Amino acid sequence: MSETSEALQRKINSARELKSVVRTMKGLAAASIVQYERAVLSLANYYSAVQLGLTVCVRETLTPDPRVIRGELSLGGPTAAIVFGSDQGLVGQFNDLLARFVVGQLEGSPGEKLVYVAGERICAQLEDLGMPPKQLYSVPNSVTAITPLISQILVDTEALHEKGEIYIFHNQPRSRASYEAVWQRLLPLDEKWRRDLTQIKWPTKMLPQVMGPSELTIRALIREYLFVSLFKACAESLASENACRLAAMQRAERNIGNLLEELHSAFHRQRQSAIDEELFDVVSGFEVLADEEKARDGLRSQGPTGRKHVELNPNCEVSL
Repeated sequence: MSETSEALQRKINSARELKSVVRTMKGLAAASIVQYERAVLSLANYYSAVQLGLTVCVRETLTPDPRVIRGELSLGGPTAAIVFGSDQGLVGQFNDLLARFVVGQLEGSPGEKLVYVAGERICAQLEDLGMPPKQLYSVPNSVTAITPLISQILVDTEALHEKGEIYIFHNQPRSRASYEAVWQRLLPLDEKWRRDLTQIKWPTKMLPQVMGPSELTIRALIREYLFVSLFKACAESLASENACRLAAMQRAERNIGNLLEELHSAFHRQRQSAIDEELFDVVSGFEVLADEEKARDGLRSQGPTGRKHVELNPNCEVSL
């Protein structure tokens, strides 16, 4: 009985330690969500400024070299996909759903398919689905680590800026507890992209104009456009990952709480059963001792020998 109680106590201690770890991970995930959401919000104004600059260039017909805004050059070229996943687990179907989404979107694309992946988990999923990545990157662990990653991706895909198509795939938060897989066509910057820019209204009545060489201006703005688009996708992916991990930790915390209740109930039942058995033994022993005491009292009442007393009179007559 004591061994069973000790085993239950060990399980209770292990569950408590695991609950403490889960609570810590939940706090880290919640804090990470906040910093990545703030990063996305802070990019919104800068992204809007870049779009406005491109709008001015397009409206003034400062059309760059066809190698910058490519429409027809992409035909027949390779199709590149930049995918943001996760390195760590405890994120449920985060990587599995995104990998299937990527494969489903790229299956009908013509030409060679080049996949650049951030995250070991999503890399393994794509390999299992028959689409091994060309390049693997580590997932940033903070907002400041996103910039070096995006810079490296832009360097590695620079050769594709002259030809082919480039898409971004990532999970985008829908709420604090849910996300969805989305994609964005990053390049080429074709006529559709140009028409979308012309629909953006200038926020003031002051007419803007481009200062300096138009070619250098629009090239600089396009570089910023590419950087901000990738940065935003990476930050949204990290926010979704931590939201998914937070939900998983919340479920784990509830499950551990339920397990602790069951273990405590079993432990208390074991202790109560042991106490009941000990009390039963005490009562049984007391009853045995009481019976023995009664038997001894009965023997003492019958005399030393346990027989009737016999007296002899002087006349040698026996009287009973």
